[in-house]
Amino acid sequence: MWFGFDWPSKAAMVVVMTFFPMLVNAVAGLDASGHLERDLMRSYGASWWQTLVKLRLPAAMPFVFNALKINSTLALIGAIVAEFFGTPIVGMGFRISTEVGRLGLDMAWAEIAVAAVTGSVFYGLLVAVERVVTFWHPSYRK
Repeated sequence: MWFGFDWPSKAAMVVVMTFFPMLVNAVAGLDASGHLERDLMRSYGASWWQTLVKLRLPAAMPFVFNALKINSTLALIGAIVAEFFGTPIVGMGFRISTEVGRLGLDMAWAEIAVAAVTGSVFYGLLVAVERVVTFWHPSYRK
């Protein structure tokens, strides 16, 4: 445990678990705008920043939101697993492992249910925000 037993170790585990899915999706999203669209922006005389803000970032939004939806569950799982091993007295992971060790399976399943509901709520909030931000994307047209 290079970061100790406090929150930095849990944060480091969450960052390691969520960084690369976000990086891969963001890079793929920034590359999602085609050559024709970029050539059109260039022919309009748009600067690099204008092309980024008006073409490439909007084209990347569906990819970024997919990464955020993936990472919302990965972050919760990573934090709970980090608490299994790195927290001496607090946290959901500590509570689950302690209750399983004491054969308090009802409390352990209650903690698992709370984690599942929390993850579902975060995912649902991200889907709602995604629908507002990427209303123009073909996947949300009626």
